[in-house]
Amino acid sequence: MTAHAGNLRKMHSTLDSTVRYQLKMGDDLVDVNALVGRRLRLTFEGRINCIECGRQTKKSFGQGFCYPCFRNSPAASECIIRPELCRAHEGVARDMEWAEAHCLTEQVVYLAKSAAIKVGITRNSQVPTRWIDQGASEAIVFARAPNRYTAGCIEVAMKSFLTDRTNWQRMLKNEISNADLLEKKRSLTAEVSPEFRNYITDDIDVCTIAYPVEDYPSKVKSLSFDKLPEIEGCLAGIKGQYLIFDDGRVLNIRKHNGYFVGLDIGA
Repeated sequence: MTAHAGNLRKMHSTLDSTVRYQLKMGDDLVDVNALVGRRLRLTFEGRINCIECGRQTKKSFGQGFCYPCFRNSPAASECIIRPELCRAHEGVARDMEWAEAHCLTEQVVYLAKSAAIKVGITRNSQVPTRWIDQGASEAIVFARAPNRYTAGCIEVAMKSFLTDRTNWQRMLKNEISNADLLEKKRSLTAEVSPEFRNYITDDIDVCTIAYPVEDYPSKVKSLSFDKLPEIEGCLAGIKGQYLIFDDGRVLNIRKHNGYFVGLDIGA
């Protein structure tokens, strides 16, 4: 068996004919696609390090922070979850230098399709990574806004017509909506209030995303290192930030940011 070890961070992904995934573990960069069909054993060593400051913490907050960083880091600001609360455009932020790079740059409002069509926002530089992380099968740019606040306001307005959440269980079972994403964009354009209509784009390109999955489960069961320090099974595929095992169990890598884990790879 081949051994790797390190603090988990979300898998790096690149869009090809099939999404390519890499997982950094210590000094190693693991090609996760190459592990599909092989038996894995992941062992949590009982140590969690904050992804911001590196200090050891007994509990992870906000997907990888120690409590002080969760309270103070700009990367854990309230506007990360609720962008309509961002005040960086008014000069108010936990760290204005960080906000200039993350909140005061072009933001994309998008429509993404999995079990249903959802609305979301991300920085322009995070397209298509954000769509891949959410396990979207298709996505299209709906609007482009100059800052996070404006994009958040557009997203809030769209919530009257669309969800802003991904049903992760249906996504992992590959239950995909048959709705036409481009037609949905066209129909929703008329619903946007005039103050935001100028931000809607003419984009008609639908990004199609295929994932390295050999067999989708009919039922899914979420795994957690907090309850199970050792996880072993045959990898059936990867979708979003989830490892999918052939018995329907799934592990959300991003949820375990900062967890120090050993990886052994069998035949």
